[in-house]
Order: sequence, then C-alpha cells, then structure tokens
Amino acid sequence: MYDFDSIIKRRNTNCVKWDEDKQEDIIPLWVADMDFKTAPCIQQALEKRVNHGVFGYAHVPQQYYDAVVHWFGKRHGWKIVPSNIIYTTGVVPALSAVIKAYCSKGDKILVQTPIYNCFFSSIRNNECILVDSPLVLNNRRYEIDFEDFEKKIIDNKVKCFLLCNPHNPAGRVWTKQELLRMGEICNKHKVLVISDEIHCELVMPNYKYIPYASIGKAFEKNSVILCSPSKSFNIAGLQIANIVCTEEDLSQKINKAINVNEICDVNPFGIEALIAAYTQGESWIEELNLYIKANYDLLRAFFSKQYPYLKVVDMEGTYLAWVDVSALSKSSEEVCQLLLERAKVRLNPGTMYGTEGFVRINLATSQALLQQALLRIKDSKVLDM
Repeated sequence: MYDFDSIIKRRNTNCVKWDEDKQEDIIPLWVADMDFKTAPCIQQALEKRVNHGVFGYAHVPQQYYDAVVHWFGKRHGWKIVPSNIIYTTGVVPALSAVIKAYCSKGDKILVQTPIYNCFFSSIRNNECILVDSPLVLNNRRYEIDFEDFEKKIIDNKVKCFLLCNPHNPAGRVWTKQELLRMGEICNKHKVLVISDEIHCELVMPNYKYIPYASIGKAFEKNSVILCSPSKSFNIAGLQIANIVCTEEDLSQKINKAINVNEICDVNPFGIEALIAAYTQGESWIEELNLYIKANYDLLRAFFSKQYPYLKVVDMEGTYLAWVDVSALSKSSEEVCQLLLERAKVRLNPGTMYGTEGFVRINLATSQALLQQALLRIKDSKVLDM
C-alpha cells in the first residue's frame, strides 16, 4: 500500500545524512533518519498548514494532547494523563532538561553501554558523572547483568538511570520482566529512571514495546518518559517531542529547566505532524516495520554468507543494525574509515556508543540502495580476513 522502494533524492537538500560528504557517490547508512517519505497523512496535514500561509507563534491545542493520550492508550496500553505531558523541541533537549531539573553538579548517572551517544553529552554538559553498567552480549543478543547493575548503583550512589527503550544501538526491546527488575532495583535505591522511548514504534514482528511507566504505579511515579514521533515517522526536522512526568514537584522543575534552556516553544508544523501521525499513521508504521525487517533479513543473510566470522546482533527494534567486527585486526573507526574510502559507504563506529569492535548500520533505506551498499562493501574487501 505504501511506497518504501522509491529512491528519494536527498543530496543537496541541506540534509545532514546525505550532505555530510561532498562526494556524490557516498551511500550514507549512518545517522538515524530514514530515506523514506513520511506517512501520507502527515504530508497532507503539512500541506494544509502551508496553504494557510501564516506561520506565527504556535499554540498547542487540546487535540494535540488527545492524540498522544489516544495513541499510547490504544496501541500500547499506557494511560497518560494529559496534564502530565510537557511538550518540547526534541528528546535530546528533553533529556538534558530533565537532568538539569533533577541533578546537581557531580551527581552520578547510570547508563548501559553500548548506548546512544547523546547520553554521554547530556551527562557531560550538565557536569554530572557517568557510571557504566555494560550490557552483556550472549549469542547475538544483549542482556542485562543485574548484579553489576545494582552494584554500580550502590557503590557510586547513583542519582538517576538513563534507560533506552527500545535500545539504541543494541536493538533490544526490553521485556516486562526486565523492566520490572531494573525498576525494582532503582526504586529500592531511590534512583530516578529517565527513559528515552523515541524508537517505541520501531519494533520487529513478534516483539512488543512496553512503556516503562505502564508496568506499575510505583514505576510510573519514579520515572520520566521521553517520547516523540520523530524517529518512527521520519519527521525529526519538525522538532517535536514530549516529556511525561506524573510527579508535580519534579514536573515544575522540568518546566523551569525547559524555559531556562529556551526549548519551551514548538513550531506549527511539529504540532500538525504529531496529531496526524498519532491519529492516522498506524497502518503506515505497520508496513514500515515489515519493510525494515526485510532489510534486516537481507543484511543478516549477506553477512552470514560473506562474513560468517562477523556477528549481526539480533535486532528486535529500531532500524539500526549492530554488527560485531571484533574478529578483524582493525578498530571500528578504522573499519568505518576504510569503508568510506574504498566502498563509498558511511557507517558509525562502535566507539561513538562507548563500545569498541562494532559498527552501526542504518537499514531505513530502499532495499535497492541497501543491496548496492552491501555489494560495494563486498567488493572493497575491507571486511575480509
């Protein structure tokens, strides 16, 4: 029903993903945005708004809150109270604002590497200290070392925990049992959970995203959830996201941080896009996930045949494949640089995410372009042993 096969010309459109490299023949499979046009319902909503012709300061209407509440309630069983929603420009600014609101200089913040690189900068920019409880790779699937998780919290007197659900770049969609266990440890030691759930709609067949705040009242009370349609619907440039916080005192502090950082105003296009996505976009998301799964299967088959000594980690969610290249006698940065030079394909090195020996591959592109990139990688011989 929807077209994910067409190759959309993005070069020379002031596009970070495609215009980072001046060479016209680079295939970019790095930064996390998609090469697909957004859902038709969003395009139509934006066209209608453009035709109005006036783009002044925007008021966020009740329809916006209703759309968020309805989407997460119907699709994910998470009952959000509208008054607990704080809108802002993006999940990363939201993350920094929540840290600023809750933490003081020198406070310890727990993460699970490999982890989204902006977690590092948000902690650093707020003059806090990172504590790492690394995930454990077990037969192509990452797991949590709960003993280490709790020990790191106790030994470092951790103030808050940054959860990534679904996890970027490890590809995990955390189960309810895993969320409960992490939450019980955090509640026991009075550690606030700040959960980045921006990839929540990008889930592969047979897996289920569970909002952290939906697993119980005690967990909802001791958490702040960050969410946005930006990744799922490819509208990151429209700058719209939400913070969901049930505790009034913390919510007031977050609101203050949002205003201090001047990220309290959103644009009219972000508002219209979110409403359209959350009221009409479900069928598009369902087809998108099937297309991404097919791309993942293609990538995994390619590596299995050409490079059986390199492991493609199980991807339960997101559109970001995580590949173990530690069998090669090169660092992940060397691998990515050589692939850029010889294959004309740009990937992300694992060191960006706090883990050496891996590369991240963005699969949210047309299958034809992905196939072309994989053939270039093969012909370059960079991954040969």
